[in-house]
Amino acid sequence: MKELVVISGKGGTGKTSVVASFAVLSRPAALADCDVDAADLHLLLEPTFLRRETFAGGSKASIRARDCTGCGRCREVCRFEAIQAQDEDTGGSVRVFRVDPIGCEGCGLCARVCPRQAIDFAPAASGEWFISETRCGPMVHAKLGVAAENSGKLVSLVRRHARRTAEGQKLGLVLVDGSPGIGCPVIASITGASLVLIVTEPTLSGLHDLQRVADLARHFGIPGRVCVNKWDLNPDMTGRIEQWARGHDLAVAGRLRYDPQVTQAQIHRKSVVEYATDGVAADIRQLWKEVSAALAARREQALSGKELE
Repeated sequence: MKELVVISGKGGTGKTSVVASFAVLSRPAALADCDVDAADLHLLLEPTFLRRETFAGGSKASIRARDCTGCGRCREVCRFEAIQAQDEDTGGSVRVFRVDPIGCEGCGLCARVCPRQAIDFAPAASGEWFISETRCGPMVHAKLGVAAENSGKLVSLVRRHARRTAEGQKLGLVLVDGSPGIGCPVIASITGASLVLIVTEPTLSGLHDLQRVADLARHFGIPGRVCVNKWDLNPDMTGRIEQWARGHDLAVAGRLRYDPQVTQAQIHRKSVVEYATDGVAADIRQLWKEVSAALAARREQALSGKELE
């Protein structure tokens, strides 16, 4: 099974738009939206939910007011200042404390030091994940809660179920909309992938972001390709980006022009290759041919046991 992950050094480079078009061009394929902090692939593919599950990414502390004696030991040891006195007491003169669920970092120290064992430390729901059906194939996606953490763990869960879905339906490709940046969610998005496509933009910050995420992919031994989105807005910078990529053994898979049809397609809840045949839609079709060829070469090399370039 092949797994293509589309990533970027920052949000807003057009990564999800490319993935939505690839989903149409590669169908049927198993899809995974691993940008769980700001998932939006579903806006274009309009999934029908088949399965919905709660995600517990960590634990949170909660104080049982009836058992709290108000000693304040929990507040003394909480370095995150997440424990506060209740506005009202328990009916007598004893002050009790409460845990701010937003401020709680889930370290559990308060529960360990409480002399009355009045603090519960249990898994807390921090989001949801879904298995859905789309016009392009099955999709696994998720939604992280407000101020929730452990998105890397949620990304791993999404990818795992996407692979299982692909195996169950005998699909040869898992197409992943990866997390932006270089943090834990990105590492969870690309580890073990067949190929990564890095989408960047023709700006100085775009070059810097490309360098960082390319170094990350190289560190984990994942072969990559580069695509410059809206290249015609700054041809000189596009040339600098492509020159840097080639100088670091990172092949350039293609260029995507700026095209207002992308916005119009999104308004109609479609990928641009469904909405148009010319302009950037033609660019994306050519990009998919290049990426497909790279995936096929990767598969042949893996089967023959040769080292990848």
